[in-house]
This record gives sequence, C-alpha cells and structure tokens, in this order.
Amino acid sequence: MTDASDPERDRLSARLGRVAQVGANVAGAAAAAGAARVFGGDDARVAKALKDALGRSKGPLMKVAQLLATIPDLLPETYAAELRKLQSQAPAMGWPFVRRRMQAELGADWQTKYAQFTHEAVAAASLGQVHRAQAHDGRALAVKLQYPEMASAVEADLAQLRTLLAMFRNLDRTIDSSEAIEEVSARLREELDYERERKHMALFARIHGGDGAIRTPVPLEDLCTKRLLSMTWLQGDGLMAQLEADAETRNRLAGLLFRAWWKPMTAYGVIHGDPHLGNYSFTDEASVLNLLDFGCVRVFPPRFVGGVVALYWALLREDRDSVAAAYEAWGFSNLSNDLIDALSIWARFIFAPLLDDRVRTVADGVAPAHYGRKEVMEVRNRLRTLGPVTVPREFVFMDRAAIGLGAAFLHLRAELNFAQLFQASIEGFDEAVLAERQRHALARVGLEADA
Repeated sequence: MTDASDPERDRLSARLGRVAQVGANVAGAAAAAGAARVFGGDDARVAKALKDALGRSKGPLMKVAQLLATIPDLLPETYAAELRKLQSQAPAMGWPFVRRRMQAELGADWQTKYAQFTHEAVAAASLGQVHRAQAHDGRALAVKLQYPEMASAVEADLAQLRTLLAMFRNLDRTIDSSEAIEEVSARLREELDYERERKHMALFARIHGGDGAIRTPVPLEDLCTKRLLSMTWLQGDGLMAQLEADAETRNRLAGLLFRAWWKPMTAYGVIHGDPHLGNYSFTDEASVLNLLDFGCVRVFPPRFVGGVVALYWALLREDRDSVAAAYEAWGFSNLSNDLIDALSIWARFIFAPLLDDRVRTVADGVAPAHYGRKEVMEVRNRLRTLGPVTVPREFVFMDRAAIGLGAAFLHLRAELNFAQLFQASIEGFDEAVLAERQRHALARVGLEADA
C-alpha cells in the first residue's frame, strides 16, 4: 500500500513530468520501427536509432532496456545487440544534492552519524549513486543513495516500455512478452525498495553463513532507510582483473561462482538475478568471493525449482515425457511436440555442461559475447511457425542469470567438471524440504515468498 505521507511516492504529476521528458524519444523510435515494417527498411538502422533514443532517456527506462537485452530470446537479436551497448553509468549528482538527500533520509544531523563521508560519488547508475564513508567503529562503508522521484519515474518508464514491446511484437511475433514484462516490472519496483534489498542481503548472509569463502556486505540498520543503504565496504579485485591469472586460480574462482549461484537456487529456491560481472569481486589472493548488489533477487516457488531439477534428469535420461512435464512445471502451456523440440534446443544448451560428466569449458570455442546466440536464433526460427509462445515470468530471470553466469565462466576460461558440481548441489533434493527451508529462511529475515 502506498504511504500517502511519503513525498516521493508514485504521483501522477511526477509521472507526467517523466513522460514529457522521455516520451518524444520513445515515440520517435517507435515511429521509425513502424515505418520500417510498413515500407521495408534496415532493421540494424532502426535498432541503432532505438538504442540512441533510449540512451538519451537515461534513468529507469535505459536500465530496463539493458535488462531486456540480456534476457535470451525475448527481443530480435539485431535489437538486443544494440541495446546491450547501452551504458548504465550516469553523471553523479553533486554535493548540494547529496546533502539534501541525506538530510531527508537521516535528519539534519546525518553527518554526525558517520565518522567520514566522501563528497564525490564512487559510482553512479540509473537509480542512484554510491559514496564511500566510515563508521564510528572504523569500518569502511558503501552508502547507496537513491535519486529523487524514482517511484514515479519507474511507473512512467514501465508504461513507455509497454509501447516499446508492442513495437517488437509487430516486428517479430514469435514471443509473447506479456508475462516477461510483468516479471521485469515487479523486479524493478523491488529495486527501489532498499529496505527489501537489506533483507535480501541478510538472506544471502544466512544461506552462505557457513561458507568462509563467500562474503556478503553487512548493513548498518540505523543508517538504512527505504531509499538509503549503508553497508560494509568489501574490498576486492573485479572478475575482469583475474583473466590473466593461472589456470588453477581461474578454475577456483569459477568454482566459487558456481557455488555462490547454485546453492541458493537448489537449496532455497533463490537466485541473485543480476549477472553483471561488476557484482563479483575477489580477495585474499583470489580465495574469497564477495557478492555485491542485492537489488535484483528472485525467490522462486518450490515447484519451479523442482521443474529445473526434473528437467535435468529428464534430459540426462532422454525421457521425452518427463521433459514435457518439466516444461509444464515451469509454466509453459499448449505443449505440442514441435514446441517441446524447440524449447529443448535451448534447454540442452543451458544444461549442456551439467549433463557432460567430464572436465570442460562451458562452451568450447565460443566467445563470451556470442554465448547462446546461435541457439537463440535456431529457437526463434522454429517459433516463427509455432508462436507466439508466452514465456512464463519465472523463467525470465532464471534464464538471464544462467547466461550471465556462463559468460563469467567463459571470461575466466574455466575448465571444470560442471556435471559433478551440479549433481553435488542437488544430492538428496526434495521439493517439500526446500519449501520448508525457504519458508524458514525468508521468515527469519522478514521476507515473504513471491506470488
């Protein structure tokens, strides 16, 4: 329920202002695409015009466009390739702005609550910016501060997004994105709630609490609000800084990434849904993984996780009936034999390293930027005669995150027995046990399961 006393709640006037700010850009891109469809035109040219228009829009709309471009098979590849070029970095707000925002969140004496607070932001993106600070107990802090009027901006931009997706449906009718946009909308709204992100952080701390090789930031609850998040600063080197390390180190890092992603999924039905490489760093001579940024977290119904595990065994045993049953558990409907075959192209690609009991790379000879592209094209070609196919909303972030994790393995040139790692993660899997474990973990941090 919206708090009517909150000056930054979603408001019609603020939405209209945002629409006026970005609407012309979106309308121009949609008109160009419409003309290309009616009169014929160069998809690449239209895709570039769309990317340029969204790049000028900044804010939530650009973030959503980037997100859509990382969801396999949702957009035609020509368009997805252009949208992947969008950069999330934005000019940081200056010190007068920061002072006002911090006072609004913590009161007029906010500066006394930190031992130090840097005037310049160390990072700035679509929804907010990050400052370094120091707690009175000496701990280094990262302070994440949300920009003003983001609730209204997000709602306005989601409406604009529906215009864009209607354009894509006119260009390519193989995928019905209606469920996907509902999923994207829900996750983006959650990203605005820093109190929820703080709970996500606590959830992952519980999940990985017994694993000394995986660390999460610790929030300082007295210095957190719905739009402000103060947490311990985890120093480390980014994943890209490890690319020239020796093979043993790179494989160790990949093993940490595998464990950090798959354990929450198979034991708790939870994933870290943002596969951006900047959300991982490594320390202690690359023996410890820091997990960062918990704005985008997906909690799955246990039946969905059961479908993931069931599909793995069905593919391993080449049991077609069980494959179909797993797709139904995921939420796909109207499953003809041809549709099962089309979906299985993608499923076999995603599960390939997990099915192959040997030491191997994720995808031999495939560059990270092209990971999964061939399979996406083959699936789309088949769906043109079968579609439109509705992508279940729960599938969206599972698919996106799996591709992002695979790209990280490719960057590291990791060679592991992924099949053995995965089978260890699902040993003794029981959907009912997972449901109880998930319920207990969410209750302990004050979260409820997603609908």
